[in-house]
Amino acid sequence: MTTNQVRILMIDDHPMIIEGYQNTLQFTKKDNQELLIDIANNCDEALKYIRKSSRSETPYDVLFIDISLPPSSDGRMNSGEDLAEFARDVLPTSKIVVLTMFNESYRIHNIIKNINPEGFLIKSDLTSNELASAFQAVLNNPPFYSGTVNSYIRKVISSDMVIDEKNRKILHLLSQGVKTKNLAVHIGISLSAVEKRKKQLKELFSVEDGQDETLLNEARKKGFV
Repeated sequence: MTTNQVRILMIDDHPMIIEGYQNTLQFTKKDNQELLIDIANNCDEALKYIRKSSRSETPYDVLFIDISLPPSSDGRMNSGEDLAEFARDVLPTSKIVVLTMFNESYRIHNIIKNINPEGFLIKSDLTSNELASAFQAVLNNPPFYSGTVNSYIRKVISSDMVIDEKNRKILHLLSQGVKTKNLAVHIGISLSAVEKRKKQLKELFSVEDGQDETLLNEARKKGFV
């Protein structure tokens, strides 16, 4: 039987989590698979491995990237999200699996839009079986999205609403408790433009009482928050 070497980079700042991932994959790998796993606990270590792999004749097959990572020492990488976008550019044949605790619709939308990962797992959904299934699916028949991500995608696809990036950000910031008067600074438009967009959103979601909380409740139902 021919051995199939699978080169993997696991990036997470919690060593015990990585140990759990490693054990799961080693216990559930196919008989003909040999897993060659490198480990990075921060952005700086990950960058070294990614750059080295980009110069190799045998780059990584799969990268597991945790979104919540401390910034790199040079300040160029602020999170695992930045790291995944960089890896996507320099390792175009490698498959990327994003792991995150974040389950807000705005974050899910941005990760799919900016990274388009072959695997997208919300940690609160994650079991050993799901990680094992995700790994084999990503290798052989991507993409693999966990339940929360699939639920978000179904809601947005089933909605006939088209909401641009600025309006998504307005909804996200409102859900985080940011006051309307401060939205303009976060989004880079005037306060009157913010008010106009909020009015349009309330019309779009049929908010009759004019309340922000009602808007957010309707946006949640449709998967936009």
